[in-house]
Amino acid sequence: MTHLNITGMTCDSCAAHVKQALEKVPGVREAIVSYSKGTAQLSVGPETSLAALTAAVAGLGYLATPGGAAISAPGGLLDKMRDLLGRNSNESGDRVGLHVAVIGSGGAAMAAALKAVEQGARVTLIERGTLGGSCVNIGCVPSKIMIRAAHIAHLRRVSPFDGGIQAATPMIDRSVLLAQQQARVDELRRAKYEAILEGNPAITVVRGEARFKDGHTLTVRLDSGDEREVAFDRCLVATGASPVIPTIPGLADTPYWTSTEALVCDAIPARLAVIGSSVVAVELAQAFSRLGSKVTILARNTLFSRDDPAIGAAITAAFLGEGIEVIEYTQASRVAYANGEFALTTGRGEIHAEQLLVAVGRAPNTRGLALQAAGVAVNGGGAIVIDQGMRTGAPAIYAAGDCTDQPQFVYVAAAAGSRAAINMTGGDAVLNLATMPAVVFTDPQVATVGQCEAQARRDGIETDSRTLTLDNVPRALANFDTRGFIKLVVEKSSGRMIGVQAVAPEAGELIQTAALAIRARMTAQELADQLFPYLTMVEGLKLAAQTFNKDVAQLSCCAG
Repeated sequence: MTHLNITGMTCDSCAAHVKQALEKVPGVREAIVSYSKGTAQLSVGPETSLAALTAAVAGLGYLATPGGAAISAPGGLLDKMRDLLGRNSNESGDRVGLHVAVIGSGGAAMAAALKAVEQGARVTLIERGTLGGSCVNIGCVPSKIMIRAAHIAHLRRVSPFDGGIQAATPMIDRSVLLAQQQARVDELRRAKYEAILEGNPAITVVRGEARFKDGHTLTVRLDSGDEREVAFDRCLVATGASPVIPTIPGLADTPYWTSTEALVCDAIPARLAVIGSSVVAVELAQAFSRLGSKVTILARNTLFSRDDPAIGAAITAAFLGEGIEVIEYTQASRVAYANGEFALTTGRGEIHAEQLLVAVGRAPNTRGLALQAAGVAVNGGGAIVIDQGMRTGAPAIYAAGDCTDQPQFVYVAAAAGSRAAINMTGGDAVLNLATMPAVVFTDPQVATVGQCEAQARRDGIETDSRTLTLDNVPRALANFDTRGFIKLVVEKSSGRMIGVQAVAPEAGELIQTAALAIRARMTAQELADQLFPYLTMVEGLKLAAQTFNKDVAQLSCCAG
């Protein structure tokens, strides 16, 4: 009988899954797995290898190591396992004492640190700034709070029900809104980052800036000014990204905003110019407009020019309806600031504003890491190049999140960090982004998953598609808000769904259903045949699927 210690199980169901996985390994005749004891007892044949046993367990996200007294199987399996662990302890890091260094403390870093500890490793987490990274401090959380406040202000000012519910111009005190916003930011940072790190004895937090000395050593310039070296068996780079600043003459000499400054402003400018045309630019442009600014957006191309053209057209129409000026195919050739006013020179004339927001994208925070000293490659934009397992070109170094060439979403970063930790501790996990949903929190929202028609055609896929306007969706009609559409893209030969694009109020709440349908390789007809609750926005997916074979305008309200 061979004994293993299993680390990471949290319930009896985990033990059942481990048992099933082990009994599928060639040569394993029986496996008895105990969650309460954290052990597995195996009856094995001589052909069973250590690699097969540990890989089977690691594939589920747990850690297996030899344990307890054991009578070796024929061929000396246990001796071979111990011998192999001993020989590889310096090279691969005996996982019982594996030391993982994590650079950063945002979504990818925290997910990796916690998963690595769960796998039995000890972690040194190095952070040069505020714990929690961009999302909770200067990104997702404060921006969505500000956007929600702006939405409430908008509803009080104007709604489809103003004929029966008297509208009123809201009195907006930005300083009070900011205090409420930042209190929630502080609360979440404390609960989800600081307190968790303080309460985990397997994680040591080092405050300072790290750079690579070589492929197994970091040099950290501590906040105190001293330096220390941190040797590691494995390292995860999760340093995030920062706003890109375009090289516009005069811009650097002005007090422009990036999203960081915009989210903590304590007053709403009367006039705001926005340079940018994608997620951050449009979200904040609409929020400031609804809180009282006269907003002008300068788009080098169109809004959301990398997506289906219908998306940019729909959001532009919505913005124009709210009084937001969108100037397409325009760039600022010079920026000046004098007497409290910005002046932007463009091919369409000069634009004046009290404040300027620059939101043209975010660049990976990889400078200063001395990645070349460790043999880690970056692409032309400075992003770390990784494979689906978050491995870099250096054997002991992994990377995840916005500092890599992955899509810049915190849920992608967290998933990548978790999988990187599994792989750093002996597993083989991958991150498949084929059905990654994305949401832009404008009103109406933009939500997408899978491929648009242009992307599919570039991949050689012949497509068919249908676009359902929201005046065909009962929920939208009941809301008296029919702005937007839902578009389904299918592979023409099979009818299988490969992409969904939606512009709709609360589109973010329906896109995960579309993602699951695509992940399940459903056809449009199979989606159309599903039951959807009546008077929900997600019912629009069913209606859009029905349009491949029916005229939904000729159906009764809830016809199946």
